[in-house]
Amino acid sequence: MRRILASCIAIVTLAGCAPGATSGGGSEPQVDDKTLTYLYFTDGPDEQATRSLIADYEKKSGVKVDLQIVPFDNLEQRLQARLSGGNAPDVARLTDISPFRSDLLDLNKFQKAALDDQFIDGADAYTKGPDGELLGVPSDLTMNGPLVNVDQFKKAGVSLPDVTKPWKWDEMVAAAQKVQKANKTQYAIAMDVSGHRFSTMLSQFGTTFLSADGTAVGLDTQKATAAVKRFADLNASGAMPADLWLQAGSKYKAANEIFLAQQTPVYISGNWQVSAFAKDAKFTWAVAPNPCQENCGGFPGGKFMVSFKQSKRQQAAADFIAYMNSKESQERLAKEANFLPTRKDLISSGIDYTQRDADMKVFLADVSRTPAQAFATSYSPAFAATAKATVDELSKVLAKKESPEQAVEAIKAAAEKALKDTK
Repeated sequence: MRRILASCIAIVTLAGCAPGATSGGGSEPQVDDKTLTYLYFTDGPDEQATRSLIADYEKKSGVKVDLQIVPFDNLEQRLQARLSGGNAPDVARLTDISPFRSDLLDLNKFQKAALDDQFIDGADAYTKGPDGELLGVPSDLTMNGPLVNVDQFKKAGVSLPDVTKPWKWDEMVAAAQKVQKANKTQYAIAMDVSGHRFSTMLSQFGTTFLSADGTAVGLDTQKATAAVKRFADLNASGAMPADLWLQAGSKYKAANEIFLAQQTPVYISGNWQVSAFAKDAKFTWAVAPNPCQENCGGFPGGKFMVSFKQSKRQQAAADFIAYMNSKESQERLAKEANFLPTRKDLISSGIDYTQRDADMKVFLADVSRTPAQAFATSYSPAFAATAKATVDELSKVLAKKESPEQAVEAIKAAAEKALKDTK
């Protein structure tokens, strides 16, 4: 492994010193003091893997990386304050680059060969500037999907889906309800209170908030209404926990406690639960492929690594980003943190995970099944506001204050407003 890392560092360093490399991408005077600041938030299992990669990078490059961990809830506020105060970090980990787009460094000026066109195509419209600048690198990928209580399925005598042949939505619901009835669980299916998670269902029903390039409203009224009706019917019947959504209001609320308490045999969440459930679940569970309707696959999310025009160590920042997102580093992070890669070569070749390999491979297989439009929607700067509005509208439907048709029209209006607000 150390030989691989040494090779990686050498490649990064050579790329940084190649003819044509720019000494600065902004107006800030540059220094070479062998230090970097990395503003970071953690999902849990990624922290130790990240620290391990940083330690090896420091040994091989001679650069000291100051890992500055902040709570996710305060990340955007703190970063805005630092930018306003002229104290930008050299590198940051973000879930949304849109609020900082004008402040971001063009990484192609320093590491074009190592970074450009190496990552999932769905992120291009989001990470590229108007003139082809590379404003950020997708550093890890999340994929929504169902987790199932294997013990409950076996006890009920209900077959699990073949990992190579996903359920249809009707099949998943029928199977979950049979297990619910046989085991007398409170629910059949639970879904996190999240517009992002509901976007999985929308995509499977054949539509997304935004168009394939993320620049226009793409919501098909008829298909979206069908998805909202199905969601409302499942909640009204008791197959899904309506109270979870009604009590959460517009705030995100995970349904993991319901699954861990074995009160639902099917839980629609995402791959970040794998490491947590490997420790916390007191029963046998597994990942199932996403159900299909018109489309298959799940719905993506993830993180991005960026640098800033304010940075006084732009070359070093780009070198570090290139190292952390090399094939070797992404594979190592994915294995140690149960993450999904964003590199095309790793998605194509696959990864052998050290923990819950079969489950992670189900999520990884769904990356290729997921429509490109889902990536464009997820990475659009208009997504967050639209997703939040979707939670509000779905809660109104469950409270019988609004019809599915009215909710879909309101979601479309929210998407149009969000797009205007980002221009």
